[in-house]
Amino acid sequence: MPNILNSLSKVSNTDVVLSVRDIKKTFMEGGQPLHVLRGGGFDLYKGQIIALVGQSGSGKSTLLQCVGLLDKPTSGSILLGGMPVNKMDDEMLTIMRRRKIGFVYQRHNLLSDFTALENVVLPMLANGLEETKAEFLAMKLLKATNVSHRASHLPGEMSGGEQQRTAVARALANSPEILLADEPTGSLDPDHANAVFDMLVKQVRKNNMSMLFVTHDMNLAKLADRQITIKDGIVI
Repeated sequence: MPNILNSLSKVSNTDVVLSVRDIKKTFMEGGQPLHVLRGGGFDLYKGQIIALVGQSGSGKSTLLQCVGLLDKPTSGSILLGGMPVNKMDDEMLTIMRRRKIGFVYQRHNLLSDFTALENVVLPMLANGLEETKAEFLAMKLLKATNVSHRASHLPGEMSGGEQQRTAVARALANSPEILLADEPTGSLDPDHANAVFDMLVKQVRKNNMSMLFVTHDMNLAKLADRQITIKDGIVI
C-alpha cells in the first residue's frame, strides 16, 4: 500500500474525548433477546485514530451507532467530552451529535437531488450557520478534499471516489471533534480506496480531530494508533 498514512505519529495528548464502559445492546428478534454488544469499553483520546475490527456481525456498526448518538445502548455508559450521554434528552443528543460528531459511511449517503456543494452546506445550515458563510466554508472543504471541481455536480454525475470525497467534506462541515467512519472505503476499488483513506486521515490530522473507524482491511487497521476488537459481543 503506497504511502498510506506514512506520517502517522503516536498520540501524546491525554485528553479523553470519548469514554465507553461496559456497553451492552440487546435487540428483540422473534420475541427472543439478541445480545449484540455484551460489555467492555475503551477510551478515545484527542488527536487519536482507532481502528475497530472484528468479524462480520460482531456488533461493530452497532457500537458506532451508539457512540455516534444515533442509537442508545441497553446499558453501560458513554461519556462524550466528559458528559454522560445517557442523561441527555433527545434534543440535547441531537445538538451534541451535530456539534461534536461527523460521520462517514461505507456508501456515501449523499442526497441525490442536491449538488456536492449543497450536500456539504446543509449540515452547516442545520447547525445555524448563515448561508453565504456556509457556502464559503463548504467550497474550502471541497477544495481540501480535492473535489471542488465537482461542486455543481449531482452525486450521480460523479465517480465513486468523488462521491466519497464529498461525503468526507460533509462529515467535516461542522468541525467535529470526533469522526466516525464505517468501512469508509469499502465500496471503492483498491486504488481509489487508498487515495480516499489517505486524504481522510490527512484531514483528521490537520484538524487535530479524533477518529474511530471500522474496517475489515487489516493493512489499514495496522496503521492506526490503536486497534480495538469486538469478539463475542465484547469490546476488547
